[in-house]
Amino acid sequence: MADDLITLVTTDHRELQRLFDMMKSDRSSRPLALPLAVAMLEAHSEAEEDRVYPAVAREAGEKAEAEHAAEEHHEAESLGKHLLEMDWESAEFDRALEQWIGAVEHHMEEEENDILPSLSQAVGPERLRELGLEFATRRSRKLVGMPLKAAGGTGSRSQQPATGETRAELYEKARELGVEGRSSMNKEELAEKVHEAEGS
Repeated sequence: MADDLITLVTTDHRELQRLFDMMKSDRSSRPLALPLAVAMLEAHSEAEEDRVYPAVAREAGEKAEAEHAAEEHHEAESLGKHLLEMDWESAEFDRALEQWIGAVEHHMEEEENDILPSLSQAVGPERLRELGLEFATRRSRKLVGMPLKAAGGTGSRSQQPATGETRAELYEKARELGVEGRSSMNKEELAEKVHEAEGS
């Protein structure tokens, strides 16, 4: 089914791979392709963490896998944001780009070979369609509200939305504060737990 979760996630993966290949083969594409890939990866990751990984943990019994995948997301997001601040024509950028692409490709491979098949075996096609809709809706909302910043380190940093910190930033705070179960929490839940932990 074209609208099931596995098809939607793997379609995103193929599009990210296309952008990666473009940046590696055509340096002039980087100022446009990099911000698009970073934004797409962030929206994809947040949608998975909010809607997919809780199901992986609960319904497929793969809590450790879900937590590991969330950690990989945060590492990849951090590397991607760092790239946006760099000179895309530099040798340093080339090295950092290779590292980022390698990290994301490794994560995509684990997802497609381990996480998604486990979820597919644990739930039926109807549930995969429900999760697909939830994933697509969450991903679209994130992309619509996301500011894009040109690559190259010349502009000001992206402004955060008026709601405050991103989920990635809240997740990092939760990790530092030792909040348990953080990988399966959405942004609002993370904000609440971080607030509680900081106030205690």
